[in-house]
Amino acid sequence: MTRILLAGTGLIGARHLAHIEAHPDLTLAGIIDPDPDRRAHPAAPGFAGIEDVDVEADGILLATPTGSHAPLTLAALQRGWHVLVEKPVADTLENADRMIAASRAADRHVLVGHHRRHHPRVAKLHEVLASGRLGMPVAASLLWLMKKPDDYFDVEWRAGIDGAPIKQNLIHDVDTLRWLFGEVTDVVGLASNAVRGAARPESGGAVLRFDSGVTATLTYADTTPTPWGFEAGTGESPHIPHTAQDSLRIACTQGAIEFPSLRVWSGAAHWNEEPVASETEVDDGIPLLRQLEHFADVIAGRATPVVDAASARETLAVILRIEEAAQWR
Repeated sequence: MTRILLAGTGLIGARHLAHIEAHPDLTLAGIIDPDPDRRAHPAAPGFAGIEDVDVEADGILLATPTGSHAPLTLAALQRGWHVLVEKPVADTLENADRMIAASRAADRHVLVGHHRRHHPRVAKLHEVLASGRLGMPVAASLLWLMKKPDDYFDVEWRAGIDGAPIKQNLIHDVDTLRWLFGEVTDVVGLASNAVRGAARPESGGAVLRFDSGVTATLTYADTTPTPWGFEAGTGESPHIPHTAQDSLRIACTQGAIEFPSLRVWSGAAHWNEEPVASETEVDDGIPLLRQLEHFADVIAGRATPVVDAASARETLAVILRIEEAAQWR
C-alpha cells in the first residue's frame, strides 16, 4: 500500500483526492491545506502546513498554486518523500533548477503532472507517429478554445498572468507536442485581453518550430465556448462536456492524423490523389488515475518518471517564451 499525502484541495486537488480514495493500492496519508474546513477528512488527518505533518508517508502530491511548488517540493524532499507536483513545475526556471538539484541530492524523484502523457489516446498518437507509417511529421495545427466561467478567476493568483490559458492550459499541449516532435527551437506569438480586459492574456496564438523540422501553430482562448480543445474532445475532465471533436491535426510526408479521434488519412502520393480515412482503435483510460499508478511505481522503484522535473523545465521554458512573445498589453 502506497501512502500519499495531498497538499491542496482546489479543482485539480479534489480530482486527485477522489482517485486516491478509490484506489485499492493507495492510502491517503493526510491532507495539507491552511483552511481547516478544506483539510477536514473522515479517515485521514489534516495539517495546516507541510512542517506540521507527523505521519508516515511515501510520497506527496502537490496541487497548490504555482508559486508554492518549489518551496514545498524542497521541503518534501528534505522529509525523504517522492513528489508528484502539478504543472507548471515551478514559477521560474531558476526555481525549477533548484528542484532538479534537490531531487538529485535527496535521491528522490520529482514527477510533474503533465498527465496527458498518460492518456491512452496520446500514447497511441505517439506510437503511430513513431512507427513511421505516415512518414516524417511536417506541420501541426492545434486549437484550445474554451470559455472559463468568470468565478474561475475569483482566486487571487489566477487574476494575473499565472491564471492565463498559456500557463494553465497551453502548457499541457506544449508538453505533448515536445513528446511528439522534440525540442522547441523558435517561438513566435501574439495575444489579446480584449474580452475581459484582464491583467493577463486571454486569447492568442503561437508558432513553434521544433528541432525535428516540424512547425506547429497553436491557437488558444479562455473566452469562447467552442467544442475544440483537449478536454472537450477526449472527455478527460468531468467538468467539461464531451464533444468528441478533433483539436489537433498533424500532417506528415505520407499521410496525416487527427486527434483525439485518431483518424488517419493515407493512400495519396500527392494532391491529385484522394486520401483514404481509417480509424485507429484504442482502449480509453483515466490519465490522472494512470498517473497516480505511475507515481506509485516510481516510489516503489519499478519505474522512473515519465515527466521528470528536468523535462518539465523545458516545457516551462517554452511557455515563458510564448508569454514573452505575446505582446498582449
